[in-house]
This record gives sequence, C-alpha cells and structure tokens, in this order.
Amino acid sequence: MNLLLLKPEEQYSPNTARVTDPRRLRHLHDVHRARQGDTLMVGVEEGGIGRAIITELSSDAVELTFDALDQTPPAALPVHVLLALPRPRMLARTLENIAALGVKELTLLHTARVEKSFWQSPELSVSRIHDHLILGLEQARDTRLPRIHMAPRFRPFVEDTLPNLIENRRALLAHPGQSSACPRQLPLDSPVTLAIGPEGGFVDYEVERLLAAGFEGIHLGERILRVETAVVALLARLF
Repeated sequence: MNLLLLKPEEQYSPNTARVTDPRRLRHLHDVHRARQGDTLMVGVEEGGIGRAIITELSSDAVELTFDALDQTPPAALPVHVLLALPRPRMLARTLENIAALGVKELTLLHTARVEKSFWQSPELSVSRIHDHLILGLEQARDTRLPRIHMAPRFRPFVEDTLPNLIENRRALLAHPGQSSACPRQLPLDSPVTLAIGPEGGFVDYEVERLLAAGFEGIHLGERILRVETAVVALLARLF
C-alpha cells in the first residue's frame, strides 16, 4: 500500500480524517510499522493526494491531519479495454492490474470460451470489484476508480454498443496468429479500444466479427500468455 486511500466519508473535516477499516489498519501496523507522528501519503477517492501526519493510532483506528490534498493523481491511459470475462481468481488479479496501470474504462465481455458460471461468481459483486480496484489504486498512488461495464451477450454488444466505443479511436484486437505485431509506445494521447480474449482466445466467428467491425488484429509473438499477463504486457507495450 503506497497510498492510504480515504473514502470521502472518512474525511470528517477539510484537514482531518479517521480510518477504522481493519485491512488498512493491519497494513499500517504490520507492513508500515506506523507510529504516531509518522508522515504518509494519503488520497481521497476521486480526489487529490498529499502528505498526512498520524496524530493518533491504535488497533481500532488511525487519525490523520493534513494541510491540503492538492497533488493530481497520475494521468489515465487513453484506453478502453474489452476483456473476455476471466475465471474468478484471474479476474481479481486482473482488476488490480488494470487499476494500477491507469485503465479507467473496462468492459467485461462474454465470449464462446467464457464459462457461463463465471457470471454468477461473487467476484462480480459491486463490493468485491471495488475492493480489488482499490488495491490497485493503493499500489499505484492513484485515486480515480475505473468504470466497469458488463456485456454478457457478445452479438448484441458487437452490433449495438461497440460502434460507439471504437468511433474516432484505434481499435486493436489482441489475438494469437494475427498478422501484425503489437505496436510499441503509441502517443499517450492516442485513444485506443483494446480487445483481449479469454483463455484459449476468441473463436473464429468472434475474430471475424471484430475485424469486420474495424479492429486491427495484433499479436505479442509466438508465446501464449495467461490473460492477466497479456493485459499487463499489452498495456506496457502500447503506452
């Protein structure tokens, strides 16, 4: 945790905050070995970042004071990721990674190789998704939560929603066997829609529909990567 991320309701005056959440308190005690008088980086969800002083610390709560949280969070990546819904354990790690890397728009998509049971996973609850995103933001010292969209039906999504998501953007389909290598270091202000398939990849029909919609097929080489690894590799290479 490189940033103590405060919920808006925990900031009970312009310059003070109180946190009672057990997870963050354990981290302060066990990892940071924090003490009264220590200084640490804090931020408010969807707000600014700054330094705070611990004025009180116990096993039940930490109280902080700060002058101003006026530092700007890191810039967001200009990308909307379309990700075939991964298996639950992989989804948790992927959400943390995309939040840490600065993705602010993510659509979880159903495809032929996504098991229908994945859509009933507790990991898709609003609270669980939020928790994983917060972990990513804390790692990267960011405060702005990504927006998560659900597309549980592939064909209606491609026909009705996708055209607006790729308008005036470069649309990239990451899939093994495509003819072009993934571009390196796009301009940071170049807006992209990036589609990433499930374990086993997209089926031929899905590839054909996405290419017909205007996507450019790209690959990362001969190696077949896990979804969570491919997401990081693609974003690091593009931006």
